[in-house]
Amino acid sequence: MNSCIQARRKCQADATCSAAYYHLDSCTSSVSTPLPSEEPSVPADCLEAVQQLRNSSLIGCTCHRRMKNQATCLDIFWTVHRARGLGDYELDVSPYEDTVTSKPWKMNLSKLNMLKPDSDLCLKFAMLCTLNDKCDRLRKAYAEACSGPRCQRHVCLEQLITFFEKAAEPHAQGLLLCPCAPTDRGCGERRRNTIAPGCALPPVAPNCLEMRRLCFSDSLCRSRLVDFQTHCHPMDILGTCATEQSRCLRAYLGLIGTVMTPNFISNVNTSVALSCTCRGSGNMQEECERLEGFFSHNPCLMEAIAAKMRFHSQLFSQDRADSTFSMMEHQNKNSAPRPQPWVPYLFSCTLTLILLLSFW
Repeated sequence: MNSCIQARRKCQADATCSAAYYHLDSCTSSVSTPLPSEEPSVPADCLEAVQQLRNSSLIGCTCHRRMKNQATCLDIFWTVHRARGLGDYELDVSPYEDTVTSKPWKMNLSKLNMLKPDSDLCLKFAMLCTLNDKCDRLRKAYAEACSGPRCQRHVCLEQLITFFEKAAEPHAQGLLLCPCAPTDRGCGERRRNTIAPGCALPPVAPNCLEMRRLCFSDSLCRSRLVDFQTHCHPMDILGTCATEQSRCLRAYLGLIGTVMTPNFISNVNTSVALSCTCRGSGNMQEECERLEGFFSHNPCLMEAIAAKMRFHSQLFSQDRADSTFSMMEHQNKNSAPRPQPWVPYLFSCTLTLILLLSFW
């Protein structure tokens, strides 16, 4: 991995590269990220700094979601890639390294016997989280931050990011992507309340373009949005993902806790959407609807969610003689090269078990 932190350290050892980087840093601090319809005015000296960095290791550097100093790494990445007019780099690319590792997930299902035999799968995945010390601790933290009539939304969002970033992926994905029968509204409500919509989502739906503008101003949100765009890009009308479905789901879950937090829109289906509207978009109505549709009408994302729910359903589809087992998911392989994003300018819980039972 060519970490942006390591790349900057290497750049700092070279006088020419170091001078160009810090000059570019001052340029991108003064040149705001333009909207897709805008063209920034870029000083000639800033363009010269871009040229001097073109062959440096900074151009290809990446970050990792769970790395130490992730915020610093992302700031370095966007110093080089932020302003669309500062050269001809491929800017619509995720700052995160393009790797996915699969590890067997060891589950002990015997303790689920305390639940009723007909308990829904969202309840079973919630119990699996409760029985895991790390998952339970992280979930309690966001449940405390996101509950109550006086919750502070920014604190709630921070805790949601922490949970989906630090909890084991099988636990996090099991909680959010658990399958429910269409008639089981209670199960659907538990699934929808996984990200505490009462606190995590804005009380009044803002304009989607304004939401994106706020996201652009934060390096973490911007990075997660670009990552989602990169890996959930539908290559065709059938919903074939540009990369593996596991990457799309990881990118989707990475947006939870940012201002672009998506969620299920109801308790009876698996349709998702942003909490925003396109009312009042004026002559940018089409662009707004395209952004909105990237979540609500994205066949790649819809199929990735459906496939994961089918996989989760299979975990509990039959009695097992051995209640402790390891499960390795077979990943959806796609050898197609990674294309440019579908929409280029888009790069642009548990307080206690009692609190959980209130949803059960």
